[in-house]
Amino acid sequence: GYEGLVEGGDNIKQANWLSVSNIIQLGGTVIGSARCKAFTTRAGRLRAARNLVEHGITNLCVIGGDGSLTGADIFRSEWGGLLEELVRDGQISEELARENCRLNIVGLVGSIDNDFCGTDMTIGTDSALHRIMEVIDAITTTAQSHQRTFVLEVMGRHCGYLALVSGLASGADWLFIPESPPEDGWEDLMCERLGE
Repeated sequence: GYEGLVEGGDNIKQANWLSVSNIIQLGGTVIGSARCKAFTTRAGRLRAARNLVEHGITNLCVIGGDGSLTGADIFRSEWGGLLEELVRDGQISEELARENCRLNIVGLVGSIDNDFCGTDMTIGTDSALHRIMEVIDAITTTAQSHQRTFVLEVMGRHCGYLALVSGLASGADWLFIPESPPEDGWEDLMCERLGE
């Protein structure tokens, strides 16, 4: 998240081979990414700009959803004004502002919902689907052993992609997704299906 940019200090450090070894299976949250309320304010973005300039960072690769990418666009559009304000307040020199006058940003969609047009699979979808299938595999043996029916809720705020694909992959008997709300009388149909 943007918390490290805003807070600075030990939150900004160079990654090396040793620091990233053996984390590929952990996903992006290993760096502690989360929503950052401070970055939604100009004051927070001003602190982030100062920290980046002090570290000589002029390139950002932002992986995220609506909030992260919107924040990146706002940060980019304000960059010149933020540097001017830092110079005016004496927090950085004019020379430092000139050296860091351009902020280059690459935005990558990170969404478990796989809901971005023009991509085969957004960053995060595959690992989320993998976790869901691990859980389904574990639950299935218990369900069969005890002859029980299990209800499983998966991630995906307003998008049923993960539910649909994991339902297909696991042979689920019934599925609810937001894109296709159940029709009237679904309860009887579901009970009949499960009874079969």
